[in-house]
Amino acid sequence: MTLRQPVTHLAFIRASSGRSAELGARLRDLLEPSLRTPGCLSFTVQRSQADADLWLLSGSWRDQQAMSGYFASPTLEVFGELVQAQVVSSLDLHTFD
Repeated sequence: MTLRQPVTHLAFIRASSGRSAELGARLRDLLEPSLRTPGCLSFTVQRSQADADLWLLSGSWRDQQAMSGYFASPTLEVFGELVQAQVVSSLDLHTFD
């Protein structure tokens, strides 16, 4: 039997100039559906204290399969919309086990 190991993702998201409040509101909209996702152990949205345009999304998942399922879910279509609307200037995603 394979042991399931928790995994974590950290996404550093930079708002386009003048769009940080809008980005923050959209990211906070992800909290409830993300926390209800099967396998989600925790999910947070935070704004940098030093850089008002920098946001952090962090999530902890039961295992790689749960995190991968979340990344493929319709919930994350919001990122395509935010990039297309030029609300996001950059996104840097890291995963850890």
